[in-house]
Formats: sequence, structure tokens, C-alpha cells
Amino acid sequence: MFLLPAGIAVGEPGRTVELQGLDKVTARTVTFQVSIGETVKFGALVITVQACDRTPPTEPPESTVFLDIYEAREGEARTDLFHGWMFASSPALNALEHPVYDGWALDCMLGGKTIINAPNFPIPKRRPSRL
Repeated sequence: MFLLPAGIAVGEPGRTVELQGLDKVTARTVTFQVSIGETVKFGALVITVQACDRTPPTEPPESTVFLDIYEAREGEARTDLFHGWMFASSPALNALEHPVYDGWALDCMLGGKTIINAPNFPIPKRRPSRL
């Protein structure tokens, strides 16, 4: 057991995360839910949810999500893109930077069952570059 100083509120760990992704090429926005410890694919992105926390009801609402995101294209080495916390109330604070995809956290849900529900968009083939 440990004690916290008076006035400190401890967040509640969640079980499921709600994420949103944008494919900038097709302008398609998709909302999906992923359980903690699960991995989902969005286009060429592979997203693993490591943890999430939500502030207690006595505090201003905030959800934080810890994500690992990398790009996996056929025949190419994996490219790490993001490893860290995203904040639902401030998506631009710690954002995924990618030329084709945007992704952000919407919510950390405390209850619920294991869910992996994301569209499996095809991985775009690289176009040959012109010289």
C-alpha cells in the first residue's frame, strides 16, 4: 500500500480505447475500438494499444492512451512512427505525423468486452517515381 498527498486524484485504468483514423488520400474517417494489449491494422499502419487511463469523476474529463504505431508495407522494413501517450482532449499535443494517415485517441472506456473492430483497408502499393 502507498499513500498519495492530499488533493491528488488517481486515474482509472481502462479496458477499451476508441480511436479515430483519417486516410488523407481517400478522405475516409474511421472510428474503431481496440482492447488494451490488442493490435489493429489501419491501412499500412499497425496500431497496438498498450494502456489507457481516465480521470476520476471529480476531476475535469480526460482520457489518455498509450500507443505503439508503426508502418508495415509489403517487402519493406518496418518503420516506427509513434510510441507514447495521446490525449483525447488535445489531439495535436502529441500527434501521429504521417503524410497519408492521421490518427488520434477519442476515449478510454472503463468497461466493455474485448473488441477489435477496425476496417482492414488494403495497403496502398507504392507508385513508381518519375525522374
